[in-house]
Amino acid sequence: MRLPGMIAAAAEVLADIEMRHRPASETLRDWGVSHRFAGSGDRAAIGNLVYDALRRRASIAWRMGGDTPWHLAIGAAVLSWGNDPHALNAAFQDDRHAPEPIPEDAVQRLATSQLEDAPDDVRADLPDWLTPHFQSAFGADWIAEGIALAERPPLDLRVNTLKTDRNKVMRQLQRLGAEPTPYSPVGLRIPPSDGKRRHPNVQAEEAFRRGRIEVQDEASQLSALLVNAKPGEQVLDICAGGGGKTLALAAAMENRGQVYAHDADKNRLAPIYERLKRAGARNVQVLPPEPTALTGLADRMDRVLIDAPCTGTGVWRRRPDAKWRVTPEALTKRIDEQNAVLREAATYVRPGGCLIYATCSLLPPENDERVAAFTAAHPHFAPIPATELWQAGLPEVSPPPAVLAETSILLSPRRSTTDGFFVTALRRQS
Repeated sequence: MRLPGMIAAAAEVLADIEMRHRPASETLRDWGVSHRFAGSGDRAAIGNLVYDALRRRASIAWRMGGDTPWHLAIGAAVLSWGNDPHALNAAFQDDRHAPEPIPEDAVQRLATSQLEDAPDDVRADLPDWLTPHFQSAFGADWIAEGIALAERPPLDLRVNTLKTDRNKVMRQLQRLGAEPTPYSPVGLRIPPSDGKRRHPNVQAEEAFRRGRIEVQDEASQLSALLVNAKPGEQVLDICAGGGGKTLALAAAMENRGQVYAHDADKNRLAPIYERLKRAGARNVQVLPPEPTALTGLADRMDRVLIDAPCTGTGVWRRRPDAKWRVTPEALTKRIDEQNAVLREAATYVRPGGCLIYATCSLLPPENDERVAAFTAAHPHFAPIPATELWQAGLPEVSPPPAVLAETSILLSPRRSTTDGFFVTALRRQS
């Protein structure tokens, strides 16, 4: 396919997302199934256009003068990919699969409009109702943080130290551009793609098939390392999901001690079994969502990790469609779930043990405010200073600037070149 046809296809996918309110990944997959003539490179390019349009939806719509799927697809091709609108119009004339041409008034608007003149939420590419939350989290830097959340992410990998070390895997993946992550001592990073290019399919690599690497953003790797799980300890990952952090904990513990992996959703937990087998993680016991699954663990765990359900604002680079679906009602629901899981998780921590609360959210109501509410109701849990938490989990790594607050750590694309992630730890006093 040529670029005009790709733009038209991206507009078709964006229209389907808008009409059927489905995740972009599912819509793109179904489009590929029903358009088998499109090669893998074409599908990747169309996916890039769709995701770029969604990442910068507000600013593209403002620059284009409209927010229809056509406006967004054209805008992504011009503003994210750097195509000249006059050249696009010329190419459209020679391609029967092309979308409608760009009117002259839209061409002029693209040439003369400047985002500096746009409303702040548009410049930040955020839903306007979230503006106060980002201001609270980041102060004067909130617009720059929103802009960073609208960029393409890198592909981060965690090296499985149960089977190999980072240098060996880096040599294997050097041809893919893999380099050490800035902060995680077990991470590798493949830089963001640009334009039509897609990230390499690392799941086809021998290193992945043999369990030497896992796809995991550096922020998620750091949050697992900050748990500071030691060989021989008893650790509960109470919201384990697909098992990314469970695997990281098992490696940090050198397959000694016990990691209990539990999740309330059996569908989210389903991938963990194959991943454990591939990684060679032998100290993990999966506890399915049954009423008695956690019976007997009360007051016994050295560490309990809560990777809490949240709005996912920190991973908008990877799931930009979620940015425009999140609502105040969804935030309220997540807060209720976070309160509930904090109360439950606390019952499993032994005296002297640690409760680690993490989210992939950047919103204070899901982060510091939840911890403050919990400690007010449970005064026998005391926050651990953020500097102590970082030094214990990452003793040889200097933290990124500005991520450490008094008792919490907040990572973000702008601050740490990672996904957004919040981590805090509480020690049970009695």
